[in-house]
Amino acid sequence: MTWRQALLLSCFSAVVLLSMLREGTGASVGTTQVMEEEASEDAKQKIFMQESDASNFLKRRSKRSPKPRDEVNAENRQKLRADELRREYYEEQRNEFENFVEEQNDEQEERSREAVEQWRQWHYDGLHPSYLYSRHHI
Repeated sequence: MTWRQALLLSCFSAVVLLSMLREGTGASVGTTQVMEEEASEDAKQKIFMQESDASNFLKRRSKRSPKPRDEVNAENRQKLRADELRREYYEEQRNEFENFVEEQNDEQEERSREAVEQWRQWHYDGLHPSYLYSRHHI
C-alpha cells in the first residue's frame, strides 16, 4: 500500500509543479512582450528626434553657412596639436638617426686610426723617429 501512496503522491506533485511552471512562463512571456515594446519605443526615441528639434538642427547651419567661431577655433586647436605631435615625432626620429650616424662615424674613425697605427708599427724601420715624435709642435 505504501508504494501506491508514494506513486500517487509523486504524480500529484508532478502535475502541480507542471501547472505552476506553465503559469510562470505565461506570466514571464507577458512581461517580456511588454518590455520588448518599451525597449523598441526607447530605441525609436534615441534614433529619431522630435520634428521641432530636427528643423532647428537643419536651420541652425546649412551647407554654405559659415561655421561658428568656437567650432573654427576648436578645429584649429586640433590641427595645431596634430602638427606639434608630428613635429615632435620627426624631431625625435631625426635625433635618434643623428646619434646613430655619429656613433657609426666614431667607430669607423677608431677602426681607421687603429689600422693606420698598425701600418706604422709594421713599416717602422727603426732608423727614423716614429711619426708621433717627429711632428712639429706650434
